[in-house]
Amino acid sequence: MKKTLISMAALALLAGCSLAPTYERPATPTPASWPTGPSYKADAAGANAQPVADIAWRDFFADARLRQVIELALANNRDLRVSILNIEKARATYGIERAALIPSLSASGGQSATRVPNNQSPNGEGSITRQYTANLGISAYELDFFGRVRSLSDSALEQYLSTEEARRAQQISLVAEVASSYLNLVADQQRLAVAQQTLQSQQSSYELAKRRFDAGATSGLDKYDAQTSVELARSDVATYTSQVALDQNALTLLVGSSVPAELLPQAEFGAVTALADVPAGLPSEVLQRRPDVLAAERTLRAANANIGAARAAFFPRISLTATAGSLSNNLSGLFKGGSGTWSFLPQISLPIFDGGVNRANLDIAKVNREISVAQYEKAIQVAFREVSDALAQRGTIDERLQSQVALVEASGKSYTIQEARYKQGAETYLNALISQRALYSAQQSLITARLSKSTNLVTLYKVLGGGWQPEQTAVATAGGAQ
Repeated sequence: MKKTLISMAALALLAGCSLAPTYERPATPTPASWPTGPSYKADAAGANAQPVADIAWRDFFADARLRQVIELALANNRDLRVSILNIEKARATYGIERAALIPSLSASGGQSATRVPNNQSPNGEGSITRQYTANLGISAYELDFFGRVRSLSDSALEQYLSTEEARRAQQISLVAEVASSYLNLVADQQRLAVAQQTLQSQQSSYELAKRRFDAGATSGLDKYDAQTSVELARSDVATYTSQVALDQNALTLLVGSSVPAELLPQAEFGAVTALADVPAGLPSEVLQRRPDVLAAERTLRAANANIGAARAAFFPRISLTATAGSLSNNLSGLFKGGSGTWSFLPQISLPIFDGGVNRANLDIAKVNREISVAQYEKAIQVAFREVSDALAQRGTIDERLQSQVALVEASGKSYTIQEARYKQGAETYLNALISQRALYSAQQSLITARLSKSTNLVTLYKVLGGGWQPEQTAVATAGGAQ
């Protein structure tokens, strides 16, 4: 039996030839550099700047309240929790496929008793025969000469790693969504504050116009113009009050739990991010490090490995079943000398005619690989477009912001002059009303521009692959099992 086990081990060492095609990464279907033109500006960070993928989100976001909100989301968001559970499921699936590469040992023991009746016994006396067994066996272990089991194991490993990359991609998206939702809440709080200030101002102007009308100094036109402005401001206050509540509800859903009041923004943008700008880097660097692109490539590798398993189905499959143990008629003699027993049952299965099933399975595996190639290329193209869009917005946002600041300043001065002239009786309220509405619109647009600048930084951070660090433990554990 010892020689038999040695022979089985030698055969297992000979197994492992793979029929999977050699993997080659498809060519990148995007330009070698980011777009250029009037909408884009030069990368101010320089070529030696730290890649965004190496900047942890805790280092990117400077606002302490926002960092705590993001931590709550990472701990409680249900979508991210499902992704983590999917990783556990993929890891278990890989463990099942990996286990097929190793012979499974099982131990068994038993007793059998047989009674022979009197009329069947040679001496006319009935008898009872007992047998006791104890065995250690290998059951149907496949010798993987053509790499079928190895290919299935490799495919399961790549699927597991793809799921891990998908979880990282979702974490980046969640961090960016929480930050953007937080910024939207800040912006709507500011819009509400501006509307409330405008309502107070217009209420004062309306009271003045009403007193003048009651005194017969002006016509009803000034009074009703002022009242129109008051009601518009009152409507905006109600609208933004509701919107702030909706923003808080959206943030609560993203976080997955109630956000403590002390962590909510205090109606100012402040230094939300620690960086004034983020380096774009080279497309080849960025696109090959984004987790969603890496996930698509892992899926492509899995499809490539499945071709090897489909090819191996055309060749013989050899499996071994063997047991070694002891057999005795009495329990006390079960492990004594001379009671040893063994069995060795090799089996070979050679496909001769299957109606084209193996050929169809191979065709399916090849088509699945081509589908995975297309999906990988599409992932790169989508990533390139997302970065290009964010860079296009970054290139003009500063000029837009400066223009809005100047517009608010000019509109404020115009409104101050027109309001003073109205109070002195030199003008009707119409000119003051026009100036006030222009100022109000400019203030709201300035808030939108500041929001766009902040969210653009967050978007750039997301699409350039920031917010994650390679988790060496998970990848190393899986890779070390290969």
